[in-house]
Amino acid sequence: MTLRPDLSIIAATVQPRTRVLDIGCGDGALMAALRDRHGCDARGLELDARDVAAAMGRGLSVVQGDADIDLADYPDNSFDYAILSQTLQTTRRPDWVLDQLLRIGRRAFVSFPNFAHWRVRASLLFGGRMPVTRLLPVEWYATPNIHHVTVDDFRAFLKTRGIVVEGCWFLSGDQRTGSAMANLFAEHAVFLLRRAE
Repeated sequence: MTLRPDLSIIAATVQPRTRVLDIGCGDGALMAALRDRHGCDARGLELDARDVAAAMGRGLSVVQGDADIDLADYPDNSFDYAILSQTLQTTRRPDWVLDQLLRIGRRAFVSFPNFAHWRVRASLLFGGRMPVTRLLPVEWYATPNIHHVTVDDFRAFLKTRGIVVEGCWFLSGDQRTGSAMANLFAEHAVFLLRRAE
């Protein structure tokens, strides 16, 4: 099974035999890889009932729930990692969700599409329209994205919250790109975070 590039980075970084909560886990592809390759105790939370059924069909422990509401029910430090991949920009209160991730997990992975990528900028500047790209594949009126976050926005947010960045990876297409100009050239960002001591 081939994982999306951001999920491959996460799968390669998660330590073996750890407890993982994948929020917005989709069909459970990442959870299955963590279970099968690393012996992780992987659990999932997913809003879409079809994805919940698909993940359960893989023998995974997934509950149907909403990250905007249901994360409050999880105990503090109940997981080694809390993962939120391509979901932050779809939540109503990303700040609250991120606080919950870092309360539930000792570390948190967050990945998101970068709305400051040069193709997005060019679409707005020259076409005057919201972009439709491989990572943003639907028209503005049908997108689940309600918060348009950039790499620099996210870095500034983390700094104001005193959140420690343990690792960050940037993708252009399916290839890694450097961090120096990530706000302009990265289509996608992956951050590994923890609370300050």
